[in-house]
Amino acid sequence: MKIVRDYQFVADGDRGATVAIGNFDGVHHGHQAVIKLARDAVPDAPLGVLTFEPHPREYFAPDAPPFRLMNAKARATRLKKLGVDVLYELKFNTQLAELTPKAFAANVIAGGLGLRHVVVGADFCFGKGRAGTVDDLRTFGAEMGFGVTVADLITSPSGAVSSTAIRDALTDGAPRRAAEMLGHWHRIEGTVISGEQRGRELGYPTANMSIDGLHPPKFGVYAVLVDVLDGPHAGSYQGASSIGVRPMFGENRANLETFLFDFTGDLYGATVSVALVEFLRPEEKFDSLQALITQMEADCARARRILTAP
Repeated sequence: MKIVRDYQFVADGDRGATVAIGNFDGVHHGHQAVIKLARDAVPDAPLGVLTFEPHPREYFAPDAPPFRLMNAKARATRLKKLGVDVLYELKFNTQLAELTPKAFAANVIAGGLGLRHVVVGADFCFGKGRAGTVDDLRTFGAEMGFGVTVADLITSPSGAVSSTAIRDALTDGAPRRAAEMLGHWHRIEGTVISGEQRGRELGYPTANMSIDGLHPPKFGVYAVLVDVLDGPHAGSYQGASSIGVRPMFGENRANLETFLFDFTGDLYGATVSVALVEFLRPEEKFDSLQALITQMEADCARARRILTAP
């Protein structure tokens, strides 16, 4: 999958695509439906996704609490798995934010990227002040020579599928409900960083990852599936993860710590994707290290049962 980050300098070979447009945070069932429509709209055209980095919400409210379900790298990984040929990951800045809806259609969609067909959700808005509607997009497409398809909103047994609803499920400690809307396990992807090696001292060495910039799931312990994406230990594993501030050891920045079952090796610097399968318990402060170790043994045993269940 090729990534294009500037709509003003696009190679001829990257023009003429049919694309799905949106933020694609989570790449949930609704996003996947839009991408499928894009694939089917012009089968002989390259399949693309047009999105923005940083997320416009981050740009306009940089001090707001973290809300993203996935970082840009994780989103690209998921889109590649869906067969996307070109990811137009445009830098969202003042210049882009100030474009009127018509200027966005003319300068970005038609002129800059030379798109052949675009697919958007029924609630899609675009241009300065989110003033452009799907009806405006249809009008501009007819004028400027690109096709437009509007996708219906998707629902699940839990209700409307949206990034907001998925965030709510994760806040509730309900990763299976989130997965129902996502169409895949919610994953936290990132680089393994050095920690304070307390887990190693306790007999449970963990792979530590930052969750900065991401919507924090409910703090606690989870049964997880782990994909090590690169390095000598690349492969799939099972494990147990703790998300939170580690109250047993004072005030700490929230992070993700994962113990991989039946694993030996060094994962520092590796890119790891951790899928939340089931919430086991909230994080808590124990009276002693032995009490913590006893609970960790129970957590891992329970996680193994969950992950190996038919």
